[in-house]
Amino acid sequence: MSVSIGNLFNYARSLPAPFDKLSNKKVKLSSKYGSGTEATLCCTVIKAVHAVCDCMSGNGEGAVGSIDHRTVAEYKSAAGPELFHLVVFDSGSGAIMASVYDKNTETIENYKLHQSERDGAAVMMALMPLLLKDEEFEEQFQAYFDQRNTGYPDLKKATDSMAVLCDNAYRRIKDDTCPAHINVTLDKSGNLLRVSQSHLLAGVYTPNSVLAGEFTIFAQTGKVTVTVSKDTIDHKDFVGKYQLTGGRKLSVMETALVPKLEEWYIIPDEVVEICKHAQTTTGKPMQMRNFLLRGPAGTGKTQGARAIAAGLNLPYMKYTCSASTEVFDFVGMVFPNTDAMSTGDEELDKQREILQSMGGINYANVAKLMNLPDLDDMDYDPAGVFHRLTGVENEDASSRDCMAVVMDMVTEKIKALTKPAEKESTSGQTYTYVETDFIKALKNGYLVELQEPTVITQPGVLVGLNSLLEQTGSITLPTGEIIQRHPDTVVVVTTNITYEGCRGLNRATRSVLKRCGTNYISLEN
Repeated sequence: MSVSIGNLFNYARSLPAPFDKLSNKKVKLSSKYGSGTEATLCCTVIKAVHAVCDCMSGNGEGAVGSIDHRTVAEYKSAAGPELFHLVVFDSGSGAIMASVYDKNTETIENYKLHQSERDGAAVMMALMPLLLKDEEFEEQFQAYFDQRNTGYPDLKKATDSMAVLCDNAYRRIKDDTCPAHINVTLDKSGNLLRVSQSHLLAGVYTPNSVLAGEFTIFAQTGKVTVTVSKDTIDHKDFVGKYQLTGGRKLSVMETALVPKLEEWYIIPDEVVEICKHAQTTTGKPMQMRNFLLRGPAGTGKTQGARAIAAGLNLPYMKYTCSASTEVFDFVGMVFPNTDAMSTGDEELDKQREILQSMGGINYANVAKLMNLPDLDDMDYDPAGVFHRLTGVENEDASSRDCMAVVMDMVTEKIKALTKPAEKESTSGQTYTYVETDFIKALKNGYLVELQEPTVITQPGVLVGLNSLLEQTGSITLPTGEIIQRHPDTVVVVTTNITYEGCRGLNRATRSVLKRCGTNYISLEN
């Protein structure tokens, strides 16, 4: 199962002091990201904020820091004197690794992020460096820090600050455009991918900057000091500085697809080198346009691909391979049109196409298309959700009331989407070609990331990529149209052979990549 926001924001858990005596967890205010109605105090956020505050003031064990695009935390568990929760969060992919570490015996257990297991305070602590990038969160955190350090002289003020922190964290973690957004799949028990003993021994996640506390587990040598590389590249000296074609103007939609680098992101030397080579070889007989980034999980391959797109000022697209990937998954497919597939309404037909690409017309997809609130939103702020849905203010609205409204809205939309047009049938069969992002990138000169091609099990698929990767080749689409690869198109292949199902680069794969002028870059740090 995917991580639900409810795995972190479980409001059934009792609140720690000084909020344990409150009769109501809801506070009549919200963050700037909220609906403006109310916020709900959350045990997980409170415990994480307390841990960071105590580490900052020197009154607590544990630490939180960063290593490039990842943030790490050592959270002192209340379950035992030598138990620590270890968490690594990758802001590039939204992935989490975590373990329970017994410092006494140096043994590791699984960390279960589940409503009946761990409360997720350690995970929230690891998100703090990213959450504190926000001006509102940083301001309210400082206000709460002052209150906690002075014994809460104004509990009402402390409560208001904590309510804003809880609401801010909830809204931003739920937003998939925020660096603190979590994107990970759990099993039924809620197990997260482990931080292993080998990771600790190798120092893979040793932080290079510390926000609070003193690392004693991730860092094998004790306290870690903040270090800033003298060779760190300023974003303004990189973004858009390596355009391949002078004078090329992107459309508004294309410009929106060019990645925006977060302030925290440190641009790797490899990324700069790739951009330089791509630019300096432009117009040469063999332009450098295909690149392979290979390395373990967490080394920033996808973030690197996005950074390359930013440096080249190219729109970014991606395709993630699976074991069953076929060549048609890259070039697109055609589908027959029938009267039943048309509603007679142009806007509804566009929505149907979108839903088909999402997997079909069902409740979940329609609700997502309509941008309707989910169950977590309804549980979190039912009055605010009800007002947003209906325009009616009802402070007594429940999540059940909200769900009834949403169900009605979705049902009406599905009826409209599935109603066929009342018109005479056409005599001939027509077809619709669904173009893939891969083809869009090749045709229009974008950067496209091809993720994990080594998982493909279908024989011949990689060899079939020849025409797609060759820089001067042509591609015949299922419609019969022949397109030429745009000279600015950059293909970045990213692979990690440590994932389940991934294999080494076999002879056929290496042959295809080499024949198509692919340049190999290894990210092992």
